[in-house]
Amino acid sequence: MTGSFVFDPLLPWWLIIALAGMAMTAVALALHRGLSGWAFRAMAALVVVAALAGPVFQQEERGRLSDIILMIEDATASNRLGDRADLTAEAAEALATRIEARENTVLRRITVADGVDNSGTQLMTALSEALAQEPRGRVAGAFILSDGRLHDAERAPDMPAPLHLLHTGRESDWDRRIKIRNAPAFAILDEEVVLTLEIEDMGNAPSDARTAALDVAVDGAEPRRFDVPIGRPIDLPIRLPHGGRNVLEFHTPVMEGELTDRNNTAIVQINGVRDRLSVLLVSGEPHAGGRTWRNLLKSDSSVDLVHFTILRPPEKQDGVPVRELSLIAFPTRELFLEKIDEFDLIIFDRYKRRGILPALYLDNVRNYVEQGGAVLIAAGPDFASADSLFRSPIEHIVPGRPTARVLEEPYRPRVTELGQRHPVTAGLEAEFDGDWGQWLRQIEVQPEGGQVVMSGIDEKPLLMLDRVGEGRVSLLASDHAWLWNRGFEGGGPQLELLRRLAHWMMKEPELEEEALWAEATDQTMRIIRRSLSENVGDVTITTPGGEDVVLPLQEVSPGRFEALFDGPDIGLYRLASDTHSAVIGLGPASPVEFEETMAGDMDLRPMLEATGGGSFALVDGLPRLREVREGRPAAGRGWMGITPRDAFETLSVRQTALLPPWLVLLLISGLIIGGWLREGRRT
Repeated sequence: MTGSFVFDPLLPWWLIIALAGMAMTAVALALHRGLSGWAFRAMAALVVVAALAGPVFQQEERGRLSDIILMIEDATASNRLGDRADLTAEAAEALATRIEARENTVLRRITVADGVDNSGTQLMTALSEALAQEPRGRVAGAFILSDGRLHDAERAPDMPAPLHLLHTGRESDWDRRIKIRNAPAFAILDEEVVLTLEIEDMGNAPSDARTAALDVAVDGAEPRRFDVPIGRPIDLPIRLPHGGRNVLEFHTPVMEGELTDRNNTAIVQINGVRDRLSVLLVSGEPHAGGRTWRNLLKSDSSVDLVHFTILRPPEKQDGVPVRELSLIAFPTRELFLEKIDEFDLIIFDRYKRRGILPALYLDNVRNYVEQGGAVLIAAGPDFASADSLFRSPIEHIVPGRPTARVLEEPYRPRVTELGQRHPVTAGLEAEFDGDWGQWLRQIEVQPEGGQVVMSGIDEKPLLMLDRVGEGRVSLLASDHAWLWNRGFEGGGPQLELLRRLAHWMMKEPELEEEALWAEATDQTMRIIRRSLSENVGDVTITTPGGEDVVLPLQEVSPGRFEALFDGPDIGLYRLASDTHSAVIGLGPASPVEFEETMAGDMDLRPMLEATGGGSFALVDGLPRLREVREGRPAAGRGWMGITPRDAFETLSVRQTALLPPWLVLLLISGLIIGGWLREGRRT
């Protein structure tokens, strides 16, 4: 129970002050005129003014509120290195016991886990949220049990009490890490890309180390080892071996005494892209389909097109001088002998043997395919004639033999059962809802090998794909694909079909018919297996820790099998299914939790100094607790302070008027009568 004097005025204070001034003026006038009752008048005015002010004696019944102490426990990855987690747990229990033993004190314990999306240690965010849930007037102190590394210093709150850090570091701690300074997301094939990285020693590292071993592996292959200087950025030139995702793994061997090996490995994933695709289009004669091929290739800014069109065959004798037909002679020898290897794709569009390209040139085309090139044959009636391109040195690489029949009747192209599984034609029937326009001509061919992915009249082969040596060949047994481009009977997916066909021939990874890869979202990977077979084997996942996990693959669409896997750790995962293998990196190339592993108060020092708190190493023991007044230093040698808040809540209030109305009336009446009698006796 506490008591105090308060005022409950009957009138506004300004009006009371004005009335008091008028009364004082009247008293002063009475004194000036020598009236003997001026003292009684002054006391009466004082009673009136006091009554208007409403003096009250207030009694409160209060309940004492407990002090609140916050304890933040760091459970992030960097504070689990070595014995840091054990130190934190033991210190947290000991400190909690001391705090809870204090009278009228409540402890709030908050655990901070790893931040999502590689955001690191969010200590200040946790502290701010904890403060927002408590009355600031009751917070007597806060303790952080951590390695002292945080990644949200900009969110530090305004602390109403001392903040202390109990860190888990040791003077002997040291660590070595790989730091990726520069790694592009994309790189052009066959061109050097320069990566900048650094091997850095932190803490109490061995002073005699000048160089370190660096192992570099691409797509999980056997690594190559280099000796690189420590503490100095190095430029590493690399050429990507293939298009699509290339996974580069950098690793430095773990040394004795290191805090962790989690930052001794760095993974960089770079997508390989082609700079320019070089295509040679050979048109045997002008026709509507030739313009379609040309427009398709010219519309792609990444394609360098060389178009060789025969406008006037040798057998045509019309007397037109040669110099009026062309400005320069077409460089056939240069294209088909000297520079043929520079082309990514050669297209023969309704070409037939006319003596323009000698057998030696065509034999060179065959060698070009076997060594990794690509040839697409768009067949017209000439393919079924005696001058067919098939009857040349490239016969051995063409997947279909012409029967000399040209079928002239309407039909709708259809994707075969095999074609529904092949990436070139899979899902094409969804375009235009499968209601494609008709073609009017087809060249009858007999399959000599390869895969028939589209059929035409009476299920006869229309589109055939084959691999020859290191290269690829495709045969389109019709020259009427252009009808879809013109919208004949509604058209069809002509551009998408030809785009996929050209990219498959140029070995784009996403169009491989037998492939295994994975797509990562945070720590979850979607494993994808594409196959022309109806059944595929299970996938074996090798984690960064060396553990093997076997998962079955489920067919989600024709030729596409998938499985989901949540990776337990950040790092490189190896996948294997049947004879196919792949690698994928989960998590960031350089997790922020392992960028700075040395414990200390470097990140928290400004905030500790602002609140008067201190930093203590847990290996030296738990400091004593003391009470300190607000504004005084709260840390010293072997002790740390908290500020008692003496907070309370009011349970009840009772007010007693000091000048009740009857007393005021009695006092005023007596003083007025006394003044009157005093002045009357004098007269």
